[in-house]
Amino acid sequence: MIVAHAWAGKRYAVLGLARSGAATVRALAASGAQVVAWDSDKARRQGFDGVAMTDLDRLDLAGFDALVVSPGVPLNTHPLAAKARMARLPIIGDIELFAQARGELPRHEVVGITGTNGKSTTTALVRHICDVAGLPVLMGGNIGLPILAQDSLVEGGVYVLELSSYQIDLTQTLDCDVAVLLNVTPDHLDRYDGFEAYAASKARLFAMQSARRVAVVGTGDDASARIAATLGKRAIRLDGSGLDQSGWPALQGPHNAQNAAAAIATARALGIAEEVIAQALASFAGLPHRMERVATLGGVTWYNDSKATNPESTAPALAAFPRVHWILGGRAKGDDLDACLPSLGHVARAYTIGEAGPRFAEVLRPHVPVAEVETLERAVKLAAQEAVRGEAVLLSPAAASFDQFRDYEHRGRAFREAVEALA
Repeated sequence: MIVAHAWAGKRYAVLGLARSGAATVRALAASGAQVVAWDSDKARRQGFDGVAMTDLDRLDLAGFDALVVSPGVPLNTHPLAAKARMARLPIIGDIELFAQARGELPRHEVVGITGTNGKSTTTALVRHICDVAGLPVLMGGNIGLPILAQDSLVEGGVYVLELSSYQIDLTQTLDCDVAVLLNVTPDHLDRYDGFEAYAASKARLFAMQSARRVAVVGTGDDASARIAATLGKRAIRLDGSGLDQSGWPALQGPHNAQNAAAAIATARALGIAEEVIAQALASFAGLPHRMERVATLGGVTWYNDSKATNPESTAPALAAFPRVHWILGGRAKGDDLDACLPSLGHVARAYTIGEAGPRFAEVLRPHVPVAEVETLERAVKLAAQEAVRGEAVLLSPAAASFDQFRDYEHRGRAFREAVEALA
């Protein structure tokens, strides 16, 4: 794990003991910090020797150096966040702790990648390019790998961090050698005072950079273009146009063109040779649940894009296929599918599931044939009957998973199992 003398002797209150929270507690304790922690889930409070478990709502925060919270804690509504602000106590996350530890790590570079959509694929792609180049590399952050749980890299290493807006909100001093913003579209607005506040959260990744650091910005949306304009000459602007993706099997579609363009710009900034970048793009295998090819049955190819939890991330997936049977629905983040409408000419039929099924069917019925099937299993069975050779079946829900599944990964696995049952 990553430890730091900078934390020794300090007092930290830690709220949330899932993956990143548990790693944070262990790293702080191993560094000699005094830690008081809490999670509402009793099972998560087990296995932390030497760490006091106390309900932080009842704790006097005076004398603590920081409140460390998991990204899932809503800073705008949680009473403990308000209590910490009243006590003038810094509210931080594990990424800020990593930033504080950097001065004690062997010489290295940090790549920070944010955006509403495409973060995970771009993070994994940059990591893959660095690996092919022979650089010591690891990835962490929002991709599900707590950065503090991993061993520090040897000299010359590259840390590639996927950063959500929530993580950026909890970070003050992360000076990325390369900071990447892919796009900004409406999402998570329950946590922000409007879309502009959400966009401003993303922009803070650049505000934390030193003046000579590299900024890579996708300019395919107005908000990102405005952010790029504030960065002047240090911004590398890209839109993904003009790339030949034919030799990159795991990077098809216009959204992956932008992801690849960002990764290429990042790799160049890290000094990686063009021939190495080309080799890595061709060998990249992609990520589970992100335009993942599950099977080809009877000439019909099945794709799992369960990670697409909003219409903006689903739209480019639809555009990637000339003829597609589209499975969508779940817990909607809004009432419309406006971002998907320009790509409906590619849709042979839509199959709606979950809480959002009736509303999505209502929106789509004037444009494409729709079947309201309620469950993922029924959608797979019906699509198998109707899709013909040369077509694709795509699970790209444009909605969250929490109505019928634990998370998008659970939903993606259920899709794979239903497809495998067809064989």
